[in-house]
Amino acid sequence: GCAMRCRYCHNPETWAFTQENAKTPQQAFDAACRYRNYWRNNGGLTISGGEPLLQMDFVSEVFRLAHAKGIHTALDTSGQPFAPENADWMARFDAMLENTSLVILDLKEIDEEKHKALTGHSNQNILAMAQYVARRGVPLWVRHVLVPGLTDDTDGLRRLDAFIKTLPTVRRVEVLPYHTLGLFKWQNLGIPYSLEGVRVPTEEEIKQAEDLLHVRDYPDAPKE
Repeated sequence: GCAMRCRYCHNPETWAFTQENAKTPQQAFDAACRYRNYWRNNGGLTISGGEPLLQMDFVSEVFRLAHAKGIHTALDTSGQPFAPENADWMARFDAMLENTSLVILDLKEIDEEKHKALTGHSNQNILAMAQYVARRGVPLWVRHVLVPGLTDDTDGLRRLDAFIKTLPTVRRVEVLPYHTLGLFKWQNLGIPYSLEGVRVPTEEEIKQAEDLLHVRDYPDAPKE
């Protein structure tokens, strides 16, 4: 499931909260390990979604099993469920972070009102999560989807860059170009697609965004 309604989402079929093909943490871990021979030397286990933080106890147990075997773990999240005002939620989050090697966080838009228009939700708790994870010393990768006319304005990218620079554990920043590969899923689900006609960004626009976000300055930046 996922509570966000990102206008460019390429997996809208994951929005619904269902229990199809339910597995225990042990079953999920065992299934992932069947492919361990195909992992690269620096490979590991990544849990994404939907939104994995909506099943945080499940993720926490899978990561515990992985760390017990020396396997790198990565959480790929929007950060939307982060609830710093909820002591019980935070205790469970902290327990999960104990066995989390890397957090991959989508920062979709730095401006709160634009973020609401893009996703249906505020970004304040998401930014707070980024700061919290960094304070805990957990490595971060930050991703930003570049949508022409929506998430590509120079001022917004500079503000995003300034925020990312306050996070000492960021090791990589990625600009992901908007695409329409998931459009057919919206159509199959009968959901109106509000970005009809929005073009993909050009190579020049992608490079400009990467320059504004200084993506090549980070330790885990892809080698050119």
